[in-house]
Amino acid sequence: MIARTWLAVVYTAAFTRSSVWAESLSDADISLVEDRLAEGAQASEERAPGHFPSVYLLTVLTALLSSYFFSWELGTRSQALLELNAKSYSVLSDNPLPPPSTIATNLGDAMSTVLGIAKSVVSNRSVSNGGKIGPQPLMNDSAAGDPASLGMVVLLANWTGQQRTDGLDYAGAAQDQLDFLFQDVPQTSDGAISHRTDQLQLWSDFVYMAPPFLAYFGMISQNQTLLSEAYNQISLYRNYLRDSSANNLWKHIVLGTGVDEGHWATGNGWAAAGILRVLGTIQNSKYAKSMMSEQKDLANWVKEIQDGMYGVLDSNWLFKNYPDQNLSATNFYDASSTAIMASTVYRMALMSNVHTHVPLAEKSRLTLSALSSNASSSDSTSQSTTATNSTISRTTSTTSAPSSTSTSPSTLDSAGPLQHFTSSGWLTPVVDPYMISEQGTTSPEGEAFVLEMTAAWKDWVAAGSPGANGCLRVSVGWAWAVTLGTGVVLRWSL
Repeated sequence: MIARTWLAVVYTAAFTRSSVWAESLSDADISLVEDRLAEGAQASEERAPGHFPSVYLLTVLTALLSSYFFSWELGTRSQALLELNAKSYSVLSDNPLPPPSTIATNLGDAMSTVLGIAKSVVSNRSVSNGGKIGPQPLMNDSAAGDPASLGMVVLLANWTGQQRTDGLDYAGAAQDQLDFLFQDVPQTSDGAISHRTDQLQLWSDFVYMAPPFLAYFGMISQNQTLLSEAYNQISLYRNYLRDSSANNLWKHIVLGTGVDEGHWATGNGWAAAGILRVLGTIQNSKYAKSMMSEQKDLANWVKEIQDGMYGVLDSNWLFKNYPDQNLSATNFYDASSTAIMASTVYRMALMSNVHTHVPLAEKSRLTLSALSSNASSSDSTSQSTTATNSTISRTTSTTSAPSSTSTSPSTLDSAGPLQHFTSSGWLTPVVDPYMISEQGTTSPEGEAFVLEMTAAWKDWVAAGSPGANGCLRVSVGWAWAVTLGTGVVLRWSL
């Protein structure tokens, strides 16, 4: 068994300890969600012990496989922690890239957590890939795109000199991942890289996973061609997935077998957030001036998705799992996509001066942060878990995922002080991250999305809340939200 040492890392929140505002997630609330994020894989082990994916062939790995987890969860987690706890290393900050190669003392704990993910992945990749030499994913979990979500932190580990202390070949691992995408993964005739290895198939999820890795690799290696390819992959995916008949919402899966042409809410969130990470990488790099046209396109494409999504936001300020389908016994509310979409709105306000959906994002954020009523759980958690479309798995048919469906969250975990979080800190209600047409009880990616939303909102407030005039009132009777440093107290309109 290979120890996943990063799971044992004690989280030391590197938050700026400012005032805690009513109806916003407090630092203590965020810390609890962060802990749940770290425990996500461990919870998966307990739900599905001993159920091994067939892609892991060596019998020596059987003990390890009883505690497997997926690459996209680690990749998303790493980005969330950078955005919240070490934003000078996040591409979504306004700090120039590349970032400092020497880690500041005050960021030691936060960066140790993130770099621990890179260390675990790189040290275990030979075992994960069956001892393969040459082009290979950073983790073998049946998808082509998902392992690339780990590429940025692996490159960051190399950039900050971690190889000098642990002897791992981070640069080689990142290069192998890059070569794998371009040499071993199927492509469409016009060059769109498949999200899957077993067939040519495009998923909206891919845009969060692979293009940001390509962009970061290009920035860090001073290879503008790779930065351009990140833009090109997004453009190609948009051509295939954007549904002009549905106000530009993106379809979830096209091509191959097992397609999902529905407009999965989290898939649209994945796409918008991934595009923003590529935009941020270009904006903060030395290639910004020579790639102004690409930046304009990327910003417009994010706004396209936001326009489509917020046009079908429900009256309770949550998105439905398939947001443009009617709420029913087979289509439920989803706080995960609500959180990731809100994060993109705050980022767009900061990065592109686009404030259109700030009022609605604020309503969603306040809803997710609302205190519980006397009821044991919100009405939205009682929705049926029956599949809304054909059953769609995030993994191949030979890869078993933890079962987190068919049971109301409140039966597994009591209601907490916040309406949309259990007492253990799990966001609710959420789509099952492993069977996306069903409602789940726990979602590691949902926890990451909460951190990303909170990080984006904190940065937005620190920048003076641009675009807030659409949702603020300076009058008595509204809910308290933010006390600005100037001493002026503003209140949010609900």
